Amino acid sequence: MSYIEMQHSYKRYKTGSIEITANNDVNFGIEKGELAIILGSSGAGKSTVLNILGGMDTNDDGKVIIDGKDISGYSQKELVTYRRNDVGFVFQFYNLIQNLTAKENVELASEIVKGASDPVEVLKEVGLEKRINNFPAQLSGGEQQRVAIARAVAKNPKILLCDEPTGALDYQTGKQVLQILQDMSRIKGSTVVIVTHNAAIAPIADRVISMHDGTVKNIQINKNPQKISEIEW
Repeated sequence: MSYIEMQHSYKRYKTGSIEITANNDVNFGIEKGELAIILGSSGAGKSTVLNILGGMDTNDDGKVIIDGKDISGYSQKELVTYRRNDVGFVFQFYNLIQNLTAKENVELASEIVKGASDPVEVLKEVGLEKRINNFPAQLSGGEQQRVAIARAVAKNPKILLCDEPTGALDYQTGKQVLQILQDMSRIKGSTVVIVTHNAAIAPIADRVISMHDGTVKNIQINKNPQKISEIEW
């Protein structure tokens, strides 16, 4: 069994009298410590998968197994505990609290779990040792995204889920952020899942899960993932 598995997972939404199938018999596995990319265009169902993996949404049928436990049957209270302890989120638009400093934003996450990393040390690891006491408005987009990554990894989560983490960034800053995420997998041993529409970054991943029309169309294993410096888009 893989560290992360989706087995015959379905998710349906109703809009008035119309039922939309966002995920249609989704099946894949991700091994511990891998950097996986879920690739697809808008409407492919990839963000729905990410939300279900992160316990922010639930599937209607099928299994969602994280580290041997099927979270698809969790109660709302169990999902809250799962999100708090096991998952780190990185969003496209950072979701930082504007009246808190970089350090305070990271502390918010680290204070709700046991055994969290020191916020200052984590901020140093992402290259923000000189910006620790700055507010988000005083930071560039790339620096804000690095704060968001530090906030996510300070909890020492089992999985790090990233929704279009470079979508709001310029080319060079995007590559810097991808380098941090790849290092989290390669050096720290974190299991990192990135959702993106950008096929050009797929070669950096250990595993590429391609989605279309709500289902997995292809899974590619990269035995020799490329370095961030080698890719262009």
